[in-house]
Amino acid sequence: MSHHDNPWKTLSRTQVYENPWVKVEHHDVLQPDGAPGIYGVVRFANHAVGVLPVADDGSTWLVGQFRYSLNAYSWEIPEGGCPLGTSPADTAHRELREETGLRATHLLPIHKVALSNSVCDEQGTVFVAWGLTEGEAEPEGTEKLALRRLPLREALDMVLRGDITDSMSLIALLRAPMLLTQPDVPEDLRQALRRGLA
Repeated sequence: MSHHDNPWKTLSRTQVYENPWVKVEHHDVLQPDGAPGIYGVVRFANHAVGVLPVADDGSTWLVGQFRYSLNAYSWEIPEGGCPLGTSPADTAHRELREETGLRATHLLPIHKVALSNSVCDEQGTVFVAWGLTEGEAEPEGTEKLALRRLPLREALDMVLRGDITDSMSLIALLRAPMLLTQPDVPEDLRQALRRGLA
């Protein structure tokens, strides 16, 4: 057997809960060692999308909101859910506009991510956006948001201090300095990143 082959055997699968965003399943399984076991799986109706906006002067925007599931306040890059089968790039543009009022001329995918892959199938794409025009934010009724504009370096320092814990935000901000050395990154974005990280 190849190390890529699935060592788990699913015996039965029962859906125990569903709402418009997630389904929860109970699985009876045989574990890799052959012993009987159970597994709980959360299936997501959306593909997660995160957007790191980068202004010409090297600043970015963070979105602050209270996260119900964590019972804690969180500073994050703009994020949202993309219905499966639709365009993550279109969702990135929409979420950026809704949460910050920003419109981006350019969008580049910089990372794919599996979020909490021990219990759920949620996957995501992280983008960087530049060529920005400011406008009015249009948050949804479930969102009470605060906006903070700051240099990329300060946002990265928030990550390193542990002030930002959201996984997609961590990926985007930690990846930003690496974009400076990637040959396929457009020069105008590279210059903005240099200014923000100086």
